[in-house]
Amino acid sequence: MRLEKLEKDIGHSFQNKELLKQALIHKSYAYENHIESNEKLEFLGDSILEFISSKYLYTHFPKLTEGEMTKVRADIVCEESLYAIAKKHNFSDFLYVGKSERNSHGNMRPAIMADSVEAVIAAIYFDAGLEVAEKFIVANLEGPAKQAAKHVGEKDYKTVLQEKLQKNGEVQISYCILKEEGPDHDKTFTAQVSCNDKKLAVGIGKSKKAAEMQAAQKALENIK
Repeated sequence: MRLEKLEKDIGHSFQNKELLKQALIHKSYAYENHIESNEKLEFLGDSILEFISSKYLYTHFPKLTEGEMTKVRADIVCEESLYAIAKKHNFSDFLYVGKSERNSHGNMRPAIMADSVEAVIAAIYFDAGLEVAEKFIVANLEGPAKQAAKHVGEKDYKTVLQEKLQKNGEVQISYCILKEEGPDHDKTFTAQVSCNDKKLAVGIGKSKKAAEMQAAQKALENIK
């Protein structure tokens, strides 16, 4: 009954329930119980995910160049993106992690949750074939892919800031993380951007990259 809720949420009822369970076994739990972890499934799921996302981008975004498709694919199959999928489907409620990981909320750790998505993709593939695995992948990455493709030609704030500050010669632009707040599974980062050791702006985000990007955006607004 426990895994039926997850099956319903991801839109696939497994013929082989053990496959789904296997996909959710973290190495810490496997080590404690002398069983196999989800790492081999994760390895295969990573390849399936890359292939299906590449196929989707090739088919649905014919105007993108090879370089742009590579960039969009990197954006949608990264840890942050996969973690969002795991969070959406409440994977943390179903992950098997060891006692120490459980005590430190390891079942909610982004890296562990992201890896489990790749393992589940492989499990779906073995249980029902590539077409069904593709259906799950597209259903979860279609929105992020459209968003990433829409902005792929735009320069990010860090690049624009660098170009603006260096138009009259070389300057030293640096970013530093001032603080991290919150538990491992839900951190908030504060970043500062400086130019020649002069503070320009501070940004906040759910990842270091996002915090730095907001800092650069604010710095650009201040310069204007």
